[in-house]
Amino acid sequence: MNKLAYAVQIAMAGSVALTTGAAFAQQNTAEQNAAVEKIQVTGSRISRQGAIAPSPVTVLSGESLLNTGAMNIGEVLNELPALANTYSLANSGQYIGTAGLNILDLRGMGTDRTLVLVDGKRHVSSSAGSAAVDTNTIPTTWIERVEIITGGASAVYGADAVTGVVNFVLKKNIEGFDVSATRGYANDNNYKNEKYQASYGLNFDDERGNIAFAAEYSSQNRLNALDNPWTATSYRNMSYESIFGAQRTDDQLNSLEYPDDIYTPNAGYYAINNRGVFGAGFDKTFNTDGSLEDVYLGDSVDALSCAGPCDFFNLRQFTDLQPAFDRTNFNVKGNYDLNDDTQIYAQAKYARTRAESLGQPAFFFFDPQNSISRDNAFLNDSVAQYMDEQGLDSIMVNRMMTDLGRRTENDERETTRIVLGVEGVFNDYWEYEAFINYGKTELERANSNNMIMANYFNALNAVEVDGQIVCADEDARAAGCVPVNIMGFGAPSDAAINYINTTSVGTSKIEQYNVGGSVSNSGIYELPAGYVGFAAGVEYRKEESQINEPENAEGTFFNALGEDRGYYEVSEVFTELTVPVLADLPGINMMTVDGAIRVADYTSIGNATSWKLGLDWEIFDDLRMRATRSSALRAPNIGELFGEASQTFFTVDDPCREENLANLDDSELRRSNCAALGIPAGFNSNYDSQTLEGETGGNRNLDAEQSTSETVGLVYTPGWFEGFTATVDYWKIELTDAISTVGAQTILNRCVDSQNGINNEYCNLVSRNDVGEVTLIRSYALNLAGQEAEGVDFEFGYDFDALGGAFRTNLIATYLDERKEFPFQDNPEDFYQYAGTAGEATWQGTFSLNYDRGDWEASWKTRFIDEVNLYDNQALALNPNPSSRMTYASYAVTDVTVGYNFKNGVSASVGVDNLFNRALPLGTTGTGTGDAAYDNIGRFGYVTISYKM
Repeated sequence: MNKLAYAVQIAMAGSVALTTGAAFAQQNTAEQNAAVEKIQVTGSRISRQGAIAPSPVTVLSGESLLNTGAMNIGEVLNELPALANTYSLANSGQYIGTAGLNILDLRGMGTDRTLVLVDGKRHVSSSAGSAAVDTNTIPTTWIERVEIITGGASAVYGADAVTGVVNFVLKKNIEGFDVSATRGYANDNNYKNEKYQASYGLNFDDERGNIAFAAEYSSQNRLNALDNPWTATSYRNMSYESIFGAQRTDDQLNSLEYPDDIYTPNAGYYAINNRGVFGAGFDKTFNTDGSLEDVYLGDSVDALSCAGPCDFFNLRQFTDLQPAFDRTNFNVKGNYDLNDDTQIYAQAKYARTRAESLGQPAFFFFDPQNSISRDNAFLNDSVAQYMDEQGLDSIMVNRMMTDLGRRTENDERETTRIVLGVEGVFNDYWEYEAFINYGKTELERANSNNMIMANYFNALNAVEVDGQIVCADEDARAAGCVPVNIMGFGAPSDAAINYINTTSVGTSKIEQYNVGGSVSNSGIYELPAGYVGFAAGVEYRKEESQINEPENAEGTFFNALGEDRGYYEVSEVFTELTVPVLADLPGINMMTVDGAIRVADYTSIGNATSWKLGLDWEIFDDLRMRATRSSALRAPNIGELFGEASQTFFTVDDPCREENLANLDDSELRRSNCAALGIPAGFNSNYDSQTLEGETGGNRNLDAEQSTSETVGLVYTPGWFEGFTATVDYWKIELTDAISTVGAQTILNRCVDSQNGINNEYCNLVSRNDVGEVTLIRSYALNLAGQEAEGVDFEFGYDFDALGGAFRTNLIATYLDERKEFPFQDNPEDFYQYAGTAGEATWQGTFSLNYDRGDWEASWKTRFIDEVNLYDNQALALNPNPSSRMTYASYAVTDVTVGYNFKNGVSASVGVDNLFNRALPLGTTGTGTGDAAYDNIGRFGYVTISYKM
């Protein structure tokens, strides 16, 4: 037996057992390794004996991921402690054009920094302008396993692998017919979903070829916050004084026992409702007939809010916990052996997703334009009398325009992908692969109940002419203006609503072209410690994206988005080497050093280089140490590079305002710069705390983000404790030149606080009028920020036989020590610490237990999230006792399944997610970036029937 084969047999026990599912793909390539299993491992392009690789890899079997009532594979993966719930179905409606997306985010450092692969190859994005992959497009019925690698992997896979890689490995040589149906219902609300899957595959031509087809459909209904008892109640932070009716002493003001605010149920705004609120104290509203009514404020009043029995408006009615959603996937794949050394393969897919996300209706809150004049033709006599008594020519009305309909976004995406390739062996020792990969996603986005602002304000100004109520503006009347009455819920007529509202339809398209080729040899040269492995290759990729905004979007209640159009190309060459340096020594059974480098040439940013070094050290039969250090990059995506200016709104306080200057300890520099901008002495801005127009957009001068990753870990598989495995891996990721946008207030402050005067990049982003007022702030993408993340991953597994069956246990946990974001990387003292805050708990873990006995099988999974803080370090530095609610308590959810396999190929299973009906943390909805980690459906039962032949 040669040294390599001997080392392989030892290492296999110390590495393969780490996985919760199989991690093998067998090929025979070299004469000296003919009897040794060779495995392609995520994180390396060199086929290795025994899955020996220095990078920490978590492997989850496809079967284990399907024991759930979740809608897709992304929902399940987001339960892992290494992944953040940045984009799940529950919170995908946070932004325009994202409804229904399910995108992975390793370590919470950004979805664009996690590279998602399918069978080791790139996949087209589903979000225009970015590289983020929607897991809804992955064929769940064919997933063999999912491999998750921690740390930068750009040297092996190219850009975007900054925090790691998620690789979906699909089944090969699929045979037989497989069909399943799942239906599930929530216990406490009207949520339900259904999933149907079918797959068929066969071999042909004396088993030289295989072809397979699969189809999937799944759907869920919309779930509103009012339909769930945990989320129906409105909460607000009310001042201590408003709740307890007593002022705090000076000592109490600084005591944590006497917080500024009390987190209070049955509380909300009284200063806005769906009837209209007005008056000096916003204590007047309209009855349904438009007559005057007092707002009942109750006993607990805080600024614009009240609590307890009072007329507050419950905004939870506009919060959807889950969107209406469905997905359809069709997949085909095949392979054919041209001879013993050459195989051709092909994959094709079509995936369609549809999501409906409902938000708040249009609203007006302290907007002077939304005023009703004394001569308004719809004015009720009681309101007219009130205005006369108060000497008012008009009244400003705060109103949720509920009777005009909730703003609705319908997103339909269609993704197609085709992969063609050839792989094989030549000269006995060399493996090769060449492929072509094309993908396209098209999106149609329809925003309905979108208010046309000019039409609304024309309709609001209603007068009586010749006994008819009409719009006051004659030109508007000629153009079809219909007057609107907003005094009282239900007051607007259908004709007025049709005149005011419109549906805006926008489209986008993303295309990806990818061609590559590589060669590898796991034994190009024999050293005393074993064989040197080598891989090299070239790759070309083109990413193209365009967003076409609707022509009627300008001047509507939705923000006017710019049209992103652009592309970039990249040509790359890469190489990888694995060298066994020592073996068969005391304390060193085997020591291998890995290295990889990739040089890329981008049309957008020019040349970029990534590298990786790794160490795999088998100390003795039961114990291995592994370590990596890598430099990875992320090239700016199309949206960051080419995004046109989009409309937004900012709330700012002008730093050149005299009061702000007077409050500075040293105001000389700022006063000088303000004067240089032409701002007069004693200036008092009219824009203080007002909504100010702004622009956000891309920047063609961006450079690549750079990251440095380190991992060090131990793998323990004790021979004296059969079936047990343990891994512990420390990891650290540092990101520099991170692409971010600067806040409007920061832009204003940095403009006038620069030691170099006003000729700086920040002043160039601000426009002022002749009297010094800010009129526009531009916030564009810049390479300014930094991030750091640091923690420890743990994985323990124990497989054993008992009670007449086989038990498999697995615990995956993460300790998150640091998760810092630096708004400006040149100031390391200024950072936000997110470790231990909502969505990024210090401790997270998942424990699973599977039991198989004959035809019976059962599973138990518990997910744990440690207590988290609701305020980051910066917020607490400003105010250490802001609220009576400072944390979310620790949280655990348990899912169980029981199944039986009948003799005729039929199997049935019953499952319950959130078995103990664990409620969300107090006051949350599970729809935010942080609280999406918590289940907002409640106990959910489902039944699956399947048939295989």
